[in-house]
Amino acid sequence: MTQKMHPLSELSLKLESWLQSWLGVRPHRLPGAARSGAREPAASAGPTYVDPNPHFEILALGSRSGIIDGNLSAYMIRPLNRNEAVLCDAGTVGNGLKLAQASGTLDDIPLPPDPDSSLDLAGRVLTETIRAYCISHAHLDHVAGLVLTSPDDTPKPIYLLPQTRKLIAENLFNNEIWGNMGNMGARPALGKYTYRDMTPGEVQEIPHTSFRLQAWPLSHGNLTSTAFLLDSDGQKLLYLGDTQHDQAGGEHQLLTLWHHVAPAIRARRLHGLMIETTYPNSQPVTQLRAHLTPRLLLASLHQLADICGGERPLEGLNVICTHVKETFARDAHPVETIEKELNEGNDLGVHFLMARQGERYLV
Repeated sequence: MTQKMHPLSELSLKLESWLQSWLGVRPHRLPGAARSGAREPAASAGPTYVDPNPHFEILALGSRSGIIDGNLSAYMIRPLNRNEAVLCDAGTVGNGLKLAQASGTLDDIPLPPDPDSSLDLAGRVLTETIRAYCISHAHLDHVAGLVLTSPDDTPKPIYLLPQTRKLIAENLFNNEIWGNMGNMGARPALGKYTYRDMTPGEVQEIPHTSFRLQAWPLSHGNLTSTAFLLDSDGQKLLYLGDTQHDQAGGEHQLLTLWHHVAPAIRARRLHGLMIETTYPNSQPVTQLRAHLTPRLLLASLHQLADICGGERPLEGLNVICTHVKETFARDAHPVETIEKELNEGNDLGVHFLMARQGERYLV
């Protein structure tokens, strides 16, 4: 049964959001969003964060990396007040939707009434609201949910770079590990999912949505990962899959990406940047496994600021930090540690938010 928020709490959140917009105050986490010492805060129906002028809702169906198999990278992104969404990565899908249903965070999606449907709310959001997948790379913590929910899903396009499509078609949807749900590869091909290969920088329109999509490659060890730029009604949101810092003498994929998105930042049309921060600064450089730390992320954001030009060009930019790796280490709190290190080094005026499963961010 869907849990409803207490009317007074709901009124408080609505009033908070209205005051933010009316007074033009600096964006912040809403009351109760931060819970000291909590490894993974419980979701609530109200948003965790509200920008003064939001266009998108980001719902973290899964936000972590590593050992938490029920909480892996998957972000449902939809324009506010619309029954349409895309899923950026799909490490955890079914579990994330079930948790969101239980907490009430799916209740404001304007699904049309369907008394004849046999599906619960989570099932209807999967089959009706989510219109496409954007898969950054083929590591299991980014695709496991896509595979596991596929028998209950409806036909959809999957947007990805050709390198990623090849790995998924050959190693997951191959009629050996799992039935071939795609439209290419091993026969028989069931064709539930249609692969849409992306060319870097090329714009593709996602059918039955207001979204236009662009993709650029990212370096991630021996794999190519992907950054997706989502555009709805001229408003933009940037999602990056796993990425490493640009290496001296190597490819400079992040620098190339920053040049492409800088105009949207200068025009104040980029509502948020979602980027991994997998390890705290204490992680040895030799054990980063092609990921970022707060120190490396801040260095890259400084590059972005230099490209944008002007005085403090990133001030107020929402930077949602994803993919924090869980650990078995005693008394370790990586989310809190990374958040502290980011804020201590933040001389850019960006607004850091740590992604947590079940939480909603209006940006």
